Amino acid sequence: LNVVIYPLFFLQAHFVMCGKAPLNTKIVGGQAAVQGSWPWQASLHRITSGSHFCGGSLINKDWVLSAAHCFQRYEVIYNITLLTAHSKNGQIWTVTRLITHPSYSTTTQNNDIALLQLSSSVTFTDYIRPVCLAAAGSVFGGGTKSWITGWGKLKFADTQIPNILQEVQIPIVNNSVCNKAYGGIITSNMLCAGLDEGGKDSCQGDSGGPMANKNNSQWIQSGIVSFGRDCGIPKFPGVYTRVSQYQSWISSPISSDLPGFVSFTSTESSSGSPI
Repeated sequence: LNVVIYPLFFLQAHFVMCGKAPLNTKIVGGQAAVQGSWPWQASLHRITSGSHFCGGSLINKDWVLSAAHCFQRYEVIYNITLLTAHSKNGQIWTVTRLITHPSYSTTTQNNDIALLQLSSSVTFTDYIRPVCLAAAGSVFGGGTKSWITGWGKLKFADTQIPNILQEVQIPIVNNSVCNKAYGGIITSNMLCAGLDEGGKDSCQGDSGGPMANKNNSQWIQSGIVSFGRDCGIPKFPGVYTRVSQYQSWISSPISSDLPGFVSFTSTESSSGSPI
């Protein structure tokens, strides 16, 4: 496993608070992201072809968070590239350990979460920083505005992926509503997000990447792109692994520099997401 990251401007301080994106002043149906807007975004590449296949997020100087299903169909050894929005040059970092959730189900996609450990620590810059993670007990009510980022397809039938990181904002959909759409397979370990009319969604290649929510000036990862019905079709929101359910599991193998877990509560009305 290898990781390529793109250090552009080194910080003077050794400690960097999670969820800070100094260059962020503010996918399917989305738009190109400004370089440095999402400094925790990772791109996973196949080692044989060098092509992108999944996303991930940097959660501290040594670990990347992704989805378990990303590692079911491809070879065991990977290149993992921590990309900025535009840059294509960087250093290669080796991944020494891949941990998928022991209860991950390929049938239901429950517990779709994975951790990747880097062989050496990342040096944080304005362009490379860790995201905060939603702490246990966090609440994401229907209608809560969330951001999805990734290099996935722009349309379901596309054969190419974009060269520039894409971003899209969509609202959380209540699990009870989402569960009806998907015939009863949505669990408490999942979050849903999307528009009733469709048109904005994650897609193939975005899997494993983050869904993030802003709390004042701090960004908190609430979900991991997991699965959906095609991409952006009406009345079928995208489904995401609910990060707050896994605080203990994520922390367990990390011996030092624990990720920043932050409580988040939003009880917005489901009227913001009428699916």
